[in-house]
Amino acid sequence: MKIVRKRVYDTSSDDDGLRVLVDRIWPRGIKKADARLDLWARDLAPSTALRRWFAHDPKKWASFVKRYDAELRAPAALAAMEHLAQAAEKYRKVTLVYGATDTEHNQAVVLADVLQRFVRSRKRV
Repeated sequence: MKIVRKRVYDTSSDDDGLRVLVDRIWPRGIKKADARLDLWARDLAPSTALRRWFAHDPKKWASFVKRYDAELRAPAALAAMEHLAQAAEKYRKVTLVYGATDTEHNQAVVLADVLQRFVRSRKRV
């Protein structure tokens, strides 16, 4: 399965596969119909406290990655990841959709890596 990232403000495509919003709050100025989402994975988004602390400050990136990775190991996040992995089984591609303007320092970057490892570990079992 291929996992890609895309801003919610970018044009959706039929080639996006399963489109999953990975923000805890709905992106400003986007209508739900226009987002063309298949799933909204709120439980996979960073906590409100972590999101506010990080504030998309690239200087905090390394710490954000560690803290967010720890949040993704919580039972609710693991259950949401399993749900997403099951939903994605019939797709060759999953597009993690996010609202941040910084395309290199956001939760979708971290989640794509964690999700890829999670899917690989499921196949070994």
